[in-house]
Amino acid sequence: MDQRSGQKRAVEYLYPPIEPFDQRVIDMGDGHRIYVEQCGHPAGKPVIVLHGGPGGGCSPAMRRYFDPSVYRVVLFDQRGCGRSRPHASVRDNTTWHLVSDIETIRETLGIDRWMAFGGSWGATLALIYAISHPDRVEHLVLRGVFLMTLAELRWFYGGGAGAFFPDLWTRFIGQIPEDERSDLIGAYHRRLFSGNLMEETRFGRYWANWENALASVHFEAGLGESPAEYARAFARLENHYFQNAGFLEHDGWILANRSRIEHIPAHIIQGRFDMICPPLAAWQLSQGWARADLRLVPLSGHALSEPGISSELVRVMDALRG
Repeated sequence: MDQRSGQKRAVEYLYPPIEPFDQRVIDMGDGHRIYVEQCGHPAGKPVIVLHGGPGGGCSPAMRRYFDPSVYRVVLFDQRGCGRSRPHASVRDNTTWHLVSDIETIRETLGIDRWMAFGGSWGATLALIYAISHPDRVEHLVLRGVFLMTLAELRWFYGGGAGAFFPDLWTRFIGQIPEDERSDLIGAYHRRLFSGNLMEETRFGRYWANWENALASVHFEAGLGESPAEYARAFARLENHYFQNAGFLEHDGWILANRSRIEHIPAHIIQGRFDMICPPLAAWQLSQGWARADLRLVPLSGHALSEPGISSELVRVMDALRG
């Protein structure tokens, strides 16, 4: 693993597929049952992996960024998605419920402190968790930074990204009457929570496909179709969080509270051509944070699977093995 060439494809950087040594469901006591798995070394350096979305769920590929002889990797499906239940539910589903879930998982597994590894919304959640529990996080590894600000939402749902993908943007907004297009998050919200399963699924696919299409700089084909059940859950959860501005107290909350985590070392891996979460947020987060190492990856977009992103994340995790 020490001879990775920068020219190889992403899969060649990753560790071989590994199976969990522990899988369980934790009842959070409020109707939500959270799927949790552990893989790697049972007595290794603990790291919590936070998936994106909200609503993306974790996947086996996310286990492959860590040396299994060194790391104890903990993954879980956040409320309402993946193998957690109830599926696609937004009841008792806020950022603060997720922060509480992470603490419950940590305590249940008997972990004192751990690293937090997250991308996109997972980076958002890692930052909010660290700000809330700075004594429990020993290192942050963030990819495709999203600070949950209104400016970022306006970029992606207000036409900024659409200026680079006018064909795909036209299809995304074309499902909404013109008199509702000034607030696409709200317009989609009404349809994603209409109570009509077919309508919710159809608009869920439009919502998910718009984001998926912009994830990689190598995307060239048409929008394609996300699986119906996944798309509905992903879109409902993501829209629910965005409709409520991430349930944060005010716009810019993360940067306003960054002083609480400036003692924690952080690696920030950011695609320079990320169209979903533009590099400005990662740059703003890193400025003045002495212990933050920002790495802007050329010719890379947003996706975890981008070759440049994958190689840099594995390089960072290898360097942190100790």
